[in-house]
Amino acid sequence: MMDHAKIIRELSRNRNVFKELLTGLKQEEYLWKSQPEKWCLLEVICHLHDEEREDFRTRTRLVLENPETPLPPIYPVGWVQERKYIEQDFENMLGNFLKEREMSVVWLKSLTSPKWDNAYQHPKFGRMTAKLYLSNWLAHDYMHIRQINRIRFEYLQQWTGEPLTYAGNW
Repeated sequence: MMDHAKIIRELSRNRNVFKELLTGLKQEEYLWKSQPEKWCLLEVICHLHDEEREDFRTRTRLVLENPETPLPPIYPVGWVQERKYIEQDFENMLGNFLKEREMSVVWLKSLTSPKWDNAYQHPKFGRMTAKLYLSNWLAHDYMHIRQINRIRFEYLQQWTGEPLTYAGNW
């Protein structure tokens, strides 16, 4: 059986992980891209902010409270250009994301007897329960923590010009 409280604790912990990974970076580092089509750290944090508010928290809440309500559309890949992520202020967006995550955790912890098995019938993905959204929220964190670490590793490699194979295989 799924431990919802553990997932919520992990979402809370990850707030600090993101904060530590992304605080104090210089502009050249958070704007750096390994390839033009890849995301930089600024685009990643903007994405995390928007997903926190408009995808995971909103959709989890809707499925818990009224699973028959159509979910609002999201367009994560399109938002990068549409919302001009590359023009945003990094420190401001990081702070905004951290505030949104705190609000999410407070809301999740405030739930009394949530109906995690409530499900929305998605036209493309089929039956999607609140617990599925909660689990994927945490998985989304892990995917982006991995992405941030990869970007920082590649930046280190380019910045130092040193072979990093002594550290181990990436």
